[in-house]
Amino acid sequence: MSSTSLYDCLIIGSGQSGTPLASAFAKAGHKTALIERTHIGGCCINEGCTPTKTMIASGRAAYLTRRGADYGIHTPGGVDGKLEIDMMKIRQRKRDIVESFRQGSEKRTIDAGVEIINGEGSFVDSKTVEVQLENGTKRTMTASKIFINTGERPATPHLDGLSNIPSDRVLDSTSIQELASIPEHLLVLGGGPIGLEFSQLFRRLGAKITIIQRSAQLLPREDPEIAESMLQILRQDGITIHLSTRAASISAPPTSCLNLTVCTTNGAEQTISGSHLFFAAGRVPNTESLNLSAAGISTTKSGYIICNERLETSVPGIYALGDVKGPPAFTHVSYDDFRILRANLLLSTSPPLTTSNRILPYVVYTDPQLGHVGLHAHEALAKYPNRDVKTASMPMAYVARALETDEARGIMKAVVDGESGEILGFTCLGMEGGELMSVVQVAIMGGVKYGQLADAVFAHPSLAESLNNLWGFLK
Repeated sequence: MSSTSLYDCLIIGSGQSGTPLASAFAKAGHKTALIERTHIGGCCINEGCTPTKTMIASGRAAYLTRRGADYGIHTPGGVDGKLEIDMMKIRQRKRDIVESFRQGSEKRTIDAGVEIINGEGSFVDSKTVEVQLENGTKRTMTASKIFINTGERPATPHLDGLSNIPSDRVLDSTSIQELASIPEHLLVLGGGPIGLEFSQLFRRLGAKITIIQRSAQLLPREDPEIAESMLQILRQDGITIHLSTRAASISAPPTSCLNLTVCTTNGAEQTISGSHLFFAAGRVPNTESLNLSAAGISTTKSGYIICNERLETSVPGIYALGDVKGPPAFTHVSYDDFRILRANLLLSTSPPLTTSNRILPYVVYTDPQLGHVGLHAHEALAKYPNRDVKTASMPMAYVARALETDEARGIMKAVVDGESGEILGFTCLGMEGGELMSVVQVAIMGGVKYGQLADAVFAHPSLAESLNNLWGFLK
C-alpha cells in the first residue's frame, strides 16, 4: 500500500545540479526530498569526471616513468619500456576516491536537511511522483516544484554479431573502469573525447589500441588543424587510428580474439583482431522510466527534456537540469544550471538569470590536454560573415615552458575580430591546455582585447607568457 507525502520541492536524480539545489532549498526552509535510484553525486563523481581523471593520473605516471631517461633519470624498466602495472591498485585507488567524494556529497546533503529517498521515481501527474523503493514498496509524493536531474548513460550498442560476443569483452565508459587486468588489444569505436581519453590511458598502461572513427577527423567539432595535431600525438603514442571508417560486424572465433570487420567510405573492408571491444560513442537520456507523458512534459525525439532559457519545461513548476535536457553535457554546465535556479527561485534575482550567452568551456583530458572556449574558426566565420574574423595558430614548440619540461607537443589557436580586437574563441592542445584556456576565458568574460594580452606582463617562464606571442601569427 502506498503512502502519500507532501513536499515543497522534489528533485529526481542527484547529479551535479540537483544535489546542491536540494541542499539550497532545504537550507532555505523548504521541505525537500531527493530521489535517487543508484548513488548520490550522479555520473560525474561516480562514473565520469572523478574516476576517469583519477585513472588518467595513473596512466600519466606510467608515461613519465617510461620517459625518465629523457630527463636523465633511469629506473629499472624505464629504458626498455617494461613496467609492472598493478591494475588492481589503479582500480582500487579510483574506487576509494569515488567513495570519498560520494560519502562527502551524501553527508552534506543530509546535513542540509534533505530527505534522501533511494528508489526510482516516475510521474503520476504534473504534481505527483510515485517512487519504487529499494525494498519493493512504493511511495507517492506531491510537490509544487519538481526538478529533473536524471542525466544520461551510454547508449546501447548495435552491431551485427554483437549478441554472440561474451559480455565481459564488450565495454562502455562505465564497465571499462572496472577491469581487473589490462586488455591485450582494445578496439575502440569512436574518436570523441571519451574514446581518446580511454585509448591513451590504456595505451600507457600497456594495451594495444585501435580506434575506429566514422568521421574524416578525430574530435569532429574541432578545427581541422587541431584535430590533425591530436591525430599525430596519439599516433606518436603508438595508437592505430582508422578515419572515415565504420564498424560493420564482429565475430568471436574459437580462439580468444574478437574479429571486427570495418568498412571505409570507399567500400573497402578489413578485419581487425582484438581482445575487447569498447563502445565510446553515443549517450542517451535517462527519461524512459519517468513517465513524462503523464505530467505532459515535452521531449525531443531522442528523449531529452525540452526547456527554455530559464530551465522551465513545458509544464509550470517542473524544471530540467543537467544532461537530461540535452547537450552540451558537462558537469560545469549542470552546476551552472543549479546557480540559475537558485538565483531565480530562492534569491529572486532581477532580471532572472538564463542560459543565454553562457561562455561554456570544455577540456578533453588527453595528455596534452585540449582546452577550448568560445567559437571555433569555422563557427565564427559562419556566425559573423561580415566581421573581420582572423585566426592565430602557434605550435607549443614555441612556448619556453613547454620546451623546458620537454612537453612541447600540440598547438594553440585563437579566433578574433581583427577590427575590434574582441577574442571570439581560443583552443589550446598543449601542456595544461585546460588551465591556459581558462586564462583566456577570463579575458573574454572581462572584455579584454587580444592586444591587451599581447602587451601584458606575465610571469616568466609561465605558460601564460605564450599569450604575449600568439597574436604575432594573426592572419
